[in-house]
Amino acid sequence: MIALIQTIVMALDIYWWIIIASAIFSWLYAFNVVNSRNQFVGTIGNMLYRLTEPALRPIRRFMPDLGGIDISPIILLLIIFFIRQFLVTTVWSWVVAGG
Repeated sequence: MIALIQTIVMALDIYWWIIIASAIFSWLYAFNVVNSRNQFVGTIGNMLYRLTEPALRPIRRFMPDLGGIDISPIILLLIIFFIRQFLVTTVWSWVVAGG
């Protein structure tokens, strides 16, 4: 059971960094820092979009329109942080205690 919790925590950590990379990439793309016509840049952008959009879409559906500001990645990061902390503190101690 501990191995399962550690695997889930590691997957959450990896997804955490994918969300941050996607946010940074979107800023670089929006401000024309990266060449949007480059095939490699397009592939990276498409990959990050496909990895993050299924989790961000439901959050964006319930968020009010804030103009050009998208805070859904921040909300998703907070949700991931909560789940990770719950697993590490509550579930981990329950499993170790033999509950």
